[in-house]
Amino acid sequence: MPRIGAHVDQDDPLTHARARDAEVAQFFLGDPQGWKGPVIGEKTPEIRDSGVDVYIHAPYVINVATANNRIRIPSRKLLSSNLAAAAELGAKGLIVHGGHVGAGDDPQKGFDNWRKVFERLEEHEVPVLIENTAGGGNAMARKLERIARLWDALDGFDVGFCLDTCHAHAAGEELADVVERIMAITGRIDLVHCNDSRDAAGSGADRHANLGAGRIDTELILSVCRSAGAPIVVETPFEGQAEDISLLRKSL
Repeated sequence: MPRIGAHVDQDDPLTHARARDAEVAQFFLGDPQGWKGPVIGEKTPEIRDSGVDVYIHAPYVINVATANNRIRIPSRKLLSSNLAAAAELGAKGLIVHGGHVGAGDDPQKGFDNWRKVFERLEEHEVPVLIENTAGGGNAMARKLERIARLWDALDGFDVGFCLDTCHAHAAGEELADVVERIMAITGRIDLVHCNDSRDAAGSGADRHANLGAGRIDTELILSVCRSAGAPIVVETPFEGQAEDISLLRKSL
C-alpha cells in the first residue's frame, strides 16, 4: 500500500495532515503566485519528526524554460531556495511545473534551458520532481511527446516525475495506459497527484475535483494509482480530502 496524503495549508501542515488521517503532507512555503523566497513557519519543523512524509510544491510562477531573462533567472533562484528549504524540512521531493516558452519560440530552447538548470544547480539533497501540466500549446510537460523531449535533454541527471491525473486528462492523454507510457519515457514515477477533473478530457483546464465528483471515471483514477506504485497526494478541495484518502485506502 502506498503512503497516501493531501496538499494542505502551510499554516499548520501537521495538524491539517492529522485531521485527514494523511501519511503524506504537501504544501507551499510561501505565496504560490509570488516571487518571495520560502518561509518555514513556526509549526512547520515539527513535521520533520512526525512520521508524516513531506513534499514541497514550488511556486507556480517558476518558469525555468522561458527565454525571458526577467522570468527565467528569478525562477532559477526561487527553485534553488525552495530546494534548500525543502531539505531543511527533510522533504521527499520538490514538485515544480514544466513551464513553457513563448508563442514564437522554438520549444527546444525550453528543453535546453531546463538542462542548464541542472548543470548549474549546486548539490541538493531533495529530488526535483517535474510535474505534467494541463494546458498551454508551448508547454514543456503537457503532452507526452514533449515530456520525452524534456527527458532527452535531461539525460544524465537524476530527475524525478510527478504524475497528475487531472492534468493528464485535461491534456487529452488517455489515462488507461498513461503510467506505462510515462514509465517508458522517464523510467520512474515518484509521486501521483490523484485528482478528479471538473472539465472534459482535452479541455486544457486545470480545475480539480474530489474523487467521484468530476469528469474522470473513479476506477480509472484508481487504476493509475495502482499501476504507478508511488506515494499519492490528493490536491482536491479541502472539505472532501479525508473522504478521498479513505476511498483510496479502501480501494488500492
